[in-house]
Formats: sequence, structure tokens, C-alpha cells
Amino acid sequence: MNRLDQYGHKLVTSIKEAGRHTLRRTLSSRGPITPFRRYKLNAMRNSRPALFTLFLLLAPHLFSADLPVKWEELTAADFVTALHQAQGVCVLPFGIIEKHGPHLPLGTDLINIRYSVLHGTAQEYAVVFPEYYFGQIFEAKHEPGTLAYSARLQLELLQETTDEMGRNGCTKVLIANGHGGNNSMLPFFAQSQLATPHSYVVYIYQRGETPPGRPALKTKVDSHAGESETAHTLISRPDLVHLDRAASESGADRNRLDLPAGIYTGIWWYGKFPDHYAGDGAAATRELGEFDMKAAAANIATAIRAIKADQNSPRLQQEFFTNSKQPAQTKQ
Repeated sequence: MNRLDQYGHKLVTSIKEAGRHTLRRTLSSRGPITPFRRYKLNAMRNSRPALFTLFLLLAPHLFSADLPVKWEELTAADFVTALHQAQGVCVLPFGIIEKHGPHLPLGTDLINIRYSVLHGTAQEYAVVFPEYYFGQIFEAKHEPGTLAYSARLQLELLQETTDEMGRNGCTKVLIANGHGGNNSMLPFFAQSQLATPHSYVVYIYQRGETPPGRPALKTKVDSHAGESETAHTLISRPDLVHLDRAASESGADRNRLDLPAGIYTGIWWYGKFPDHYAGDGAAATRELGEFDMKAAAANIATAIRAIKADQNSPRLQQEFFTNSKQPAQTKQ
């Protein structure tokens, strides 16, 4: 019997004992068994199945409150219980270490995506992988504090990490991206999972829908360390935001490339925002930050629920792996 079952057995036993105790106390009370007393006794007897049903409905929420969501905070035994509670869903919040204007910390992307994921998993339980920031950030190598790992290591480390998550029982791995520089790499990584059979499915979360009612922006350019991202950090780590420095550098788009639409070059970001500042962080407000971060947490919770319910992706992936071993037998 695992820990979750033990908790359930104890709670059901307590409900039954409480019901029997109440019945005994009622029966031993003075006075004859009147029609009203008989009605009360029958009501108590009939309520026990309803209490048990209520327990079954509430059990996942009651037990998940006792379990940390952070992988590193779980004991070995609790990790097994957590996987069961999470239905095999594990979340990898993916950030980066790079300059964020003159006023935000280097780890802004990591801080904000972990804040959103941790608040999302408080709504829908899943196991959250420890801090991870080994992504694509070559365009910031000229700025102090940037950690830019080779492309080979980025992909190998991410593959090793998801493989280890799978080996430990994560059947569905949700990579929650918090860094724009990963927007191309992560879909490629997910696609590359079809090269070799895996016991788990990789899902990528980039960004959810924005609900109605979002506070109006004050700025026209709003990207890296701009109005929105600064507002988000005012919620996640206000102690690390230096609004008084936000105007010390320009976040204007320099637009130094002259290329037609449809042409891509890796130097595009440096051509537009060489100081790694895109917008005006001084315009940020807590009102905007609270709205966006609440929406982000809700979107992640929704994604986790959908992934838990998803039976098609695992089935189709296994079907693909089976068929890809003998492509000549695939019906044409």
C-alpha cells in the first residue's frame, strides 16, 4: 500500500468511526425512539456513502496540498507519490541568464517562468523540475553575466535531462519556455524526439491566451525588459527591480538592417536592440504585472490539465515508433 492509499484508508476509517460514534451516542441518549429520532438515525446512516463519495472527489486536492511540487523538495518516497498525483506530468521551466536592460536581474526569464509554473501547479498538481537555464543566448555574449552554452551542449543536456525525467517515471514532460531565444530551438527539440523511441512525450508551452481586461500599455515598443516584463518581475521579485535605472539606457529599436521580408539572419536582434533592452521598463505597473502573471499561471494550469487528459499523443507516438521500424510495411 503506497502513501496515498494509506492516507485514503485512514480518512475513510475516520469517517466510518465518526459515524458509528455519533450513532452510538444518539442511541444511548435518554428518551424513547420517536419518529423524529428515527428519521435522524436513518439520515445519518444514509449519509455515510455520501461522505465517502465526497472523500473520493476531494482526495486529490487534499493530498496534493501535502506534497511539494518542487522535485528537489520531495523525499524519495514522496517523489513516487507525487508522480502518481501528477499522473506522470512533470514540468521543466526553461529560463536563461542574460542582461535584461539596466534595471532587471540577469535571471529574469528564469525567475518569471518559475513563478508562473509554481503558481500554475498550485492550481493543477505536477512535479516541477529544478532551475534550468541552459538555452540559446548567443546574441548576448557581448553583455556581462551572460551564460551561453554551445549548441551541441544545449541539445545534449536537454535530451539527457528529459531522458532522466522519463527514466524516473515522468511519462509526459512539459517544457515551459520563459525565454524568447528558445522559441525556435524548443519546437525543433520536440520534433527531434521522433528520431529515437522514448517512453515519454515532450510538450512545449510557449505562451497562452491573454484574457480580456488587460490594462492598456503605455509604450509602443514592449519586448525585452520593457513595460510588460518589468511589470511581471515587480510581482515575482520586486526586490530585484531597479525602476530608478530603467531610463539610464535606451530601449528604442535601432533597426540597423535593411533586408526584405522573409530573410532571416542571426544578427537581427543585435541589429535592433544591441543593449539588450527593448522598450521602457519605467512604464511598468503592478496592476499590469498582477494581471499577466495571474493569467500565465492559469494558462499553465490549463495546459497541465489538457496534457493529463491527452491520450492521443502517447498512443500515436508509440504507433509511429512501431511503424518506423518497418516502413516498407506501411500501407500506401
